[in-house]
Amino acid sequence: MDRQERLNRIYDAALKVFAQYGYKRTRVEDIGHELGMTKGNLYLYAKDKRELYEKAIAYGLLRWQAKVREAISGIEDVKEQFVVMGKKSFMYLSKDVALRTILINDPSVFPLSPREDRFAEINRASMDMLKNLLKKGVDENKFCKVDIKYVTDLLFSIYVMFIIKTYIMSEGKSTRKMFDLSIDLILNGLLKRE
Repeated sequence: MDRQERLNRIYDAALKVFAQYGYKRTRVEDIGHELGMTKGNLYLYAKDKRELYEKAIAYGLLRWQAKVREAISGIEDVKEQFVVMGKKSFMYLSKDVALRTILINDPSVFPLSPREDRFAEINRASMDMLKNLLKKGVDENKFCKVDIKYVTDLLFSIYVMFIIKTYIMSEGKSTRKMFDLSIDLILNGLLKRE
């Protein structure tokens, strides 16, 4: 097993254990036990529990991002890419129980303010994916001309609000319906076409 595979195994186990016990109650020994490793071996990959927690969450967020990127990679139509990106991004946490549980227990992982974002680099990459999609739509004359930077910020803020309302505040089904409606509204607008 190479180093990256080993790290993936460690981060998967850490996510599972942190989700089960929460950050405060989790001991590094618990994660080691899950892996069949000693606490000392885990310290070869992280200097302490806090670093292991942060790295595991970053790993989970990057995995989420990769699933979305993969979902839109084979789609040519920019409108369809936009819809699939939105839905895959939004629905991911319904399947990733460990990451969802961590977000519920530690909402600061997904802050409303970019200044408080511990995972700003990862979120910036997600925003870049959205920004590139918007630019493609404008360039192909399928989306109206907009200030792409500000629209990206707006859409990402709306997305974060939906994640928080749906998964952290557990408003589930009602926000899922609103999310679907918001994608339609964003793509088609309020104005009636003549």
